[in-house]
Amino acid sequence: MRQDNRELPGSSHSIWSRLSGITDYFAWPLRTSHYLELVNPLWTTHKLQARVEKVWDETRDARTITLRPGLNWRGHRAGQHVRVGIPANGKHYTRTYTISSPPERDDHCFTITVKAIDKGTISHHIVRNIKVGDYLPIGLPQGDFYLPDAQPVQPLFITAGSGITPAFSMVSSLIAQGRLPDTCHLHYSPHEFDVVLGKALKALDAEHPRYQLHLLYTREGADQHFSEAQLEALCPDWKSRDVYACGPPSLLEALEACFEQAGCSRNLHIERFRAPFTEIPADAVGGKVRFAQSGVDTEGDSETPLLKVAEEAGMNPPHGCRMGICHTCNTTLVSGCVRDLRTGEVLNEAGSIVQTCICAAAGDCELDL
Repeated sequence: MRQDNRELPGSSHSIWSRLSGITDYFAWPLRTSHYLELVNPLWTTHKLQARVEKVWDETRDARTITLRPGLNWRGHRAGQHVRVGIPANGKHYTRTYTISSPPERDDHCFTITVKAIDKGTISHHIVRNIKVGDYLPIGLPQGDFYLPDAQPVQPLFITAGSGITPAFSMVSSLIAQGRLPDTCHLHYSPHEFDVVLGKALKALDAEHPRYQLHLLYTREGADQHFSEAQLEALCPDWKSRDVYACGPPSLLEALEACFEQAGCSRNLHIERFRAPFTEIPADAVGGKVRFAQSGVDTEGDSETPLLKVAEEAGMNPPHGCRMGICHTCNTTLVSGCVRDLRTGEVLNEAGSIVQTCICAAAGDCELDL
């Protein structure tokens, strides 16, 4: 049978929802959606999937993937992120990526732009192995890092590395809506050839006079790392702008210190790819970790999140954002002691809820996984 990869028309969605409610009686014990999945996985309503329409290598270690979502998709706001399921090495993993395209695309697709990170098995798999025609489970758009509905007076974007993705989506969205204000953008990258979405950024800068792009290369020539003096030189009115920042922890920490000292922290909006961890006490210890349901025993140190400990032991526990936001990884502490790496708080009461992505062993412990 020839597979038609077009979506059902949007106007038919509500009609189909009502019709499937009737046909489900005849499809029992499955649902009509399960049979439609055999024709086109994008027509299912019992789960949400997306088809890979295009892959584009941005740099030697970064790739943009165009995804066509299924019937249950809802539009995103520029700057939001989405959970993506990745089948790799016989297992199923979930990772969260910012949507790098604007909501105003007219092809009903969206893009994610993924950079392969050191020791990142899944990011490397996406950059090297995902191909056109693959189907990936996805979630709905989430996150509160987006522009307000009211027009920003003068936005300033400060980004580094793959932190460019939400800013690129926001700027592209403003342009598509025809309401781009005077905008300044500082983007940091080790080298010119490392700039993710570099070609598209330069095109925006050339085509839109109201968009001022400053590409700063931190490993070429003079020191180009962020500083207040640099900010003053490139964007003298930075204290009066709405600032949206995304990048590695070192950049975000420097920005927070700068804006706090200037007394304008309220203007700074930050999106983090990793949860900020507190300093672990020097005398902190790990211990033996037991995953009760799986019957797995392993060792965990005082700094490694229990989610990673489980994965390194061959498990694939539920997870999502990997930074303590979505709570997909929540489990119960059966016994022992764990530490919240964000706050340093120790949890030692049986029955406590443990977020495995941001908690580490603080002695021997047993989890209901």
